[in-house]
Amino acid sequence: AVVARHGGAFPSDAQALRALPGIGPYTAGAIAAIAFDRRALAVDGNVERVAARLAAIATPLPAAKAEIGEVAASLMPRARPGDFAQALMDLGATTCTPRAPSCGRCPLAAGCAARATGRQEEFPVKPPRRARPLRRGVAFVLRDARGAVWLTRRAEKGLLGGMVQVPTTDWIEGGPDEASRAAARPAPGPWRLLGETVRHVFTHFELELEVEVAVARRAPDGEGRWCAPGDLARAGLPSVFRKVAAAATGGARRR
Repeated sequence: AVVARHGGAFPSDAQALRALPGIGPYTAGAIAAIAFDRRALAVDGNVERVAARLAAIATPLPAAKAEIGEVAASLMPRARPGDFAQALMDLGATTCTPRAPSCGRCPLAAGCAARATGRQEEFPVKPPRRARPLRRGVAFVLRDARGAVWLTRRAEKGLLGGMVQVPTTDWIEGGPDEASRAAARPAPGPWRLLGETVRHVFTHFELELEVEVAVARRAPDGEGRWCAPGDLARAGLPSVFRKVAAAATGGARRR
């Protein structure tokens, strides 16, 4: 793109930089200011925090971005904009920190509206957290006569893609029906249902897993491998499945 659009000369203007593939507002501003000493805004999370506290901006993010940009722009000197951009980022990273900011050594403390009211840590204002939906599923812990656990691998695409797991149903709101549950079991029964439910929180949803356990005489059909109990910690199980494996050592009722 640089060759095709700019004759091989890397653009120095923030607007032209933003038109290049993979360059967003912050990166464009940082390149223009730091590499070319242009008067361009480079607003990362650290700069957002400094500006929001200086003006005690009550608008929650991300709606506050325009106000934050105006505050940051008002601070920008005419000389050495590249040094200013880096200094403001460093100020947020080392002094105006998210928790316990070091206001006593901040060069902007005298004009900080948040500090004047003692509410530094309340800014920038975060939007209210959305309630996470609850999904349910069933995990199946199959052991052989030696206690080894049958492990499979998740699909390459999707949540925890390509990672090691114990077999499980899909995780859905309301939970799987009995037919889906039966189809996901890796081997014939009898299966026993644990009395303990495994709970785990992902970024976008909460999960509750029932756990069924069984003993197999042979390896199930399909791809997978036996993992000795002492090797489970090194098998690469995600934390949700480590919880499942730990729960499987408890009591169970026949299913």
